[in-house]
Amino acid sequence: MRAGIILVGLVLVAGCSTVVTGTPTAGKVQRSGPAGAVPAGLEQFYSQALVWSGCPQFATDDESRQAFAGRGLQCATMRVPLDYAKPDGPAATIGLLRRPADDQQHKVGSLVINPGGPGASGMSAAAGLYSSDSKAEVFKRFDLVGFDPRGVGVSSPKVHCLTDQETDRQRLEPPTTDVAKIEAENKDYAAKCTQRTGADVLATVGTRDVARDMDVMRSVLGDQKLTYLGFSYGTRIGTEYAQQFPQSVRAMVLDGAVDPDADQLDEQIGQAKGFDGAIKDFIKWCVARADCALGHDAGAAQTKLEQLVNPLKTRPVAVGDRQLSFSDAATGIIQAMYSNQLWEPLNTGLTELAQGQGRVLMILADAYLGRGQDGHYSNLQDAFTAINCVDQPQLKDRAEVQKETEQLAEAAKGTFLDEAQPPVPALDVCAFWPVPPTSVPHRPAVTGLAPVLVISTTGDPATPYQSGVDLADALHGGLLTFQGTQHTAFLQGNECVDDAASSYLIDLKMPAEGTRCS
Repeated sequence: MRAGIILVGLVLVAGCSTVVTGTPTAGKVQRSGPAGAVPAGLEQFYSQALVWSGCPQFATDDESRQAFAGRGLQCATMRVPLDYAKPDGPAATIGLLRRPADDQQHKVGSLVINPGGPGASGMSAAAGLYSSDSKAEVFKRFDLVGFDPRGVGVSSPKVHCLTDQETDRQRLEPPTTDVAKIEAENKDYAAKCTQRTGADVLATVGTRDVARDMDVMRSVLGDQKLTYLGFSYGTRIGTEYAQQFPQSVRAMVLDGAVDPDADQLDEQIGQAKGFDGAIKDFIKWCVARADCALGHDAGAAQTKLEQLVNPLKTRPVAVGDRQLSFSDAATGIIQAMYSNQLWEPLNTGLTELAQGQGRVLMILADAYLGRGQDGHYSNLQDAFTAINCVDQPQLKDRAEVQKETEQLAEAAKGTFLDEAQPPVPALDVCAFWPVPPTSVPHRPAVTGLAPVLVISTTGDPATPYQSGVDLADALHGGLLTFQGTQHTAFLQGNECVDDAASSYLIDLKMPAEGTRCS
């Protein structure tokens, strides 16, 4: 899984990069809660007032400065227990960004969004969504509210594992099949996460606790019930919320569904097949162009792609004072598979690579990894790892690791990903994680839940179409199919998808069974 919303161009909606300290400048104090159900012992959090002020003061990097400068945006922080089992203990803060509804007189309520990841900034995503070309009716009828989940971006305490310099060095390392070396690096990474973040924080960043935070948010925003839009990993948050608080759901759109019953191997196999399909679609698009960097023979194009990137394993390409590594090139290619709007830049990047240049591929890789022009990384990748490690069971049985590696290798055989980095039977980072998981994959069993809408894309490289079918079935919800090759579809310019999902969110009118958009 990765972030579900991609802005037009070369920039992924990414997280802010440092914890905001101190007290925000004076703003509008608003107490809208408590609203709806309030769990016993948490009244102080569910009834808290929010101080809404301008967003630029919350910005911490070039991307957030640009995103938060939009007119009419309001930002605040919300207090939640760091550990819900100890509500009187230390607190965490959650960053919020609100874009008020255009039509306040006919406002339905708040539309809370999460863009995916895990680890992506919902604050930047909310600002970026509204600045898109979409004219969806939801912008008129809802306050659009994005939040940085606990441990991410503006929220604090924040997950922090590697320094900027350490991440840069890691990107330059050539691929290896040395199990001992890989495991030593994974163990070192886990140790640095523990030292720099704290085991108490790492134990509470999972989806279980993010869903609890979202219910606090619902109340302090003044909503009796939650209206939610989740992309990619955000669908896992929505599913978890639906299980914990089924009576508090008004409506949910879950786009680019993560199968809650799929384990890590299932997800890896699904993504291997999904990205292979997306790369094949890119090749078909490319070879039909006069300027295709891979030539005009579809049968030979993947070999040409491998011939372009494989030399980087031993000879990186200079890009200014940096070097484009093999890892960077592969990451840039993967980034471009999230949206066909990035195929044009990818073709340009591959053309440059054939000429011994790497500027565009480096931009694509930086976008995926959350590196700003100033060389500073958001904590997207660190949070991605930390959240996954408490959302999945730890795998330490070497015989099982060997078995799963063989299964993944078989599924990925002949694909670009397999050629780029064949699976290695090494213990992953999570095997060395200092805290146990707080949830495990399972099929949700929910009663009393309002009908939810799942959107699934036929050629989604990151979250396979069938995952959306399965999630809709598990939640007894509706399914809207989008025929295309991209990751997620709502509020990205397709009128059919936007109209159907907007009608559902506003009027609770579910699309007709079998509805397909293209």
